[in-house]
Amino acid sequence: MDEPDVKDVALREGTDEDAMCGVVPARVARPENVGALADLLAAAREAGLTVAARGGGTAMDWGTAPRSLDLLVDTSGLSWIDHNAGDLVVEVGAGTPIADLERVLAEAGQRLSYDPVRSGGTVGGALATGLSGPGRLLAGALRDLVIGMTVVRADGVVARSGGRVVKNVAGYDLAKLHTGGYGTLGIIVSATFRLHPRPPAVRLVSAPSPSPEAVERAAAALRASTVVPSAVESIHPLAGPPRLYVLLEGTEEGTTERADVTARALGGTGVEVAEATPPGWGLVPDEGCLIRVLAPPAELPGLVHDLVAAADRLGVRVGATASLPAGTLYLYTAPGVPAEAVSSLLERARSGSGRSATLLRAEPHVRDADVDVWGEVPGLALMRAIKDSLDPDHRLSPGRFAGGI
Repeated sequence: MDEPDVKDVALREGTDEDAMCGVVPARVARPENVGALADLLAAAREAGLTVAARGGGTAMDWGTAPRSLDLLVDTSGLSWIDHNAGDLVVEVGAGTPIADLERVLAEAGQRLSYDPVRSGGTVGGALATGLSGPGRLLAGALRDLVIGMTVVRADGVVARSGGRVVKNVAGYDLAKLHTGGYGTLGIIVSATFRLHPRPPAVRLVSAPSPSPEAVERAAAALRASTVVPSAVESIHPLAGPPRLYVLLEGTEEGTTERADVTARALGGTGVEVAEATPPGWGLVPDEGCLIRVLAPPAELPGLVHDLVAAADRLGVRVGATASLPAGTLYLYTAPGVPAEAVSSLLERARSGSGRSATLLRAEPHVRDADVDVWGEVPGLALMRAIKDSLDPDHRLSPGRFAGGI
């Protein structure tokens, strides 16, 4: 394999620990700045190398395996935080750990209104996978918080859009193209986000949810009220009874009053009120297979019950977390579930109008069984056209995304 000839960028051989969905890269590079990354990708183009990016490494087993991986770019050297507290704006390097960003913003009484779905990730990884946790109900998904982005294209050209002021709306399309693209269109260097003040008080109201009908009644009562929750999560753990959670944020007095209204909406029996979210709020397990289902919000309570019951008939254990108003369900299996069972659950999740289901993370034995990861993907022809335009040689993360993109 030809190696990219780039000064000041150290190369090393790939190892099993660098594997992406089981594919070990031939070489790993760690650029320390934007210029070095641009030179690296330009040299990789000249050498005809296939390239993928890694942040914290927490999603290396997500998506599908790349068809080829000559060079893995470690973005951990692209780590910085430029916080403009007065304008509620922050620019962050792609290799910056989410935990570091949260800590810096908290010291200024601010936050990025985004709940990660996995721990240990980086800003670039969060954008590349494009998933958002419970907090998307009020603030929107992560991509909706981006006001500027810098990426390096497959040919080494640096592309920028947006800016550092919230009113600057230019470049939103670039951010939305790359968010959730699994690095198939370019490598994200940095992003600028709009921020929000941290709320003075939090109340997390929860109650047992013994049936889909109970969840539907509670959801209807919440919609008829004026509590304006920040999240409504129906959680069915791998072990233990299901429970409905409603997150309230605001002033001390306001959240207390709204918690009382919410408790009545949830039925009053077995209701608990906490003054903070628990550790791991919004995170999905990091073992087993992980399926994301998108469905009409009104169908989610029944769909969760149906999928859990289907898994029980198959003799496997699953858990589920449903963001009810957002119409998003994460279904996860215990480790070692047979590939046939995972495929059956995917097929069942996809059988309905307006639904889609993606196998985000597959265990090796499931991946080896060629289970359909993406299902039917609307707009695939347009996605391929964009790929052809931005990466005509198909060298960036080839095959990582739907349709072999």
